[in-house]
Amino acid sequence: MRTRTTTASAGLAAVIAAALVLSGCSASGGGTAGKGAAGASPSAAASPGPVPGGAGYEGPRPQDQNLLAWTGDPNDAGHVTAQSAAGVGGRVTLVRMVLREQLTWSNIWLGLAGIDPNAQLSNCYLGVYDAKGTLVASTADISPQLMTDAIAKPFPLAKPFAAAPGTYFVALLLNGNWATNALTLKATGAGISVNAGLNPPSLRYSTVLTGQTSLPAGVNLSEQSTSTINTGWASQWYAIS
Repeated sequence: MRTRTTTASAGLAAVIAAALVLSGCSASGGGTAGKGAAGASPSAAASPGPVPGGAGYEGPRPQDQNLLAWTGDPNDAGHVTAQSAAGVGGRVTLVRMVLREQLTWSNIWLGLAGIDPNAQLSNCYLGVYDAKGTLVASTADISPQLMTDAIAKPFPLAKPFAAAPGTYFVALLLNGNWATNALTLKATGAGISVNAGLNPPSLRYSTVLTGQTSLPAGVNLSEQSTSTINTGWASQWYAIS
């Protein structure tokens, strides 16, 4: 009897021990899984990935249209500037452009809005002056191109040049006879506000000299005038390529 009791007790103890071992493994496994789920950061799991495109839309750039620089987005150049031959003929019109990187300047783009098929044009030029007022490049006579195709188009410089970062002035000289409001250029609607906050020699739009039949080798930028600009000859659109 004692022997059987001992055997039975030992057997019962073994069963209980085995149950405890199995229970411990199960609890340990469950505890690990539970800890892993609880330890995961909900915010990290829900964090979105990086947004494609970095800073997002930044507006039109000249490079989007195979240009190097411009006075403004041509999509905004809906206004038209027109002056009589007596008003702008022989005057050098200057439009400031600030370059922030070096580029090779080969063409000046002009937005031609309208033409006068009966105009008589001669000695018409586009050119570039630097911040000292020195002529650094110019076109041949562009009179024939001003008689056709009222679109934005390039006018090649006689010799391309390496333009370092800095301030430049696109120069336009018109001569001849044309009907007012027929020969017109694309521009913004800025009007006389184009030079807000500026004074010579840093005006954004201005004229210098009168009676010119060619672009002079140098101009005095301190003599920039707004008298003609303020009558409506303002904010012409230009670009560089």
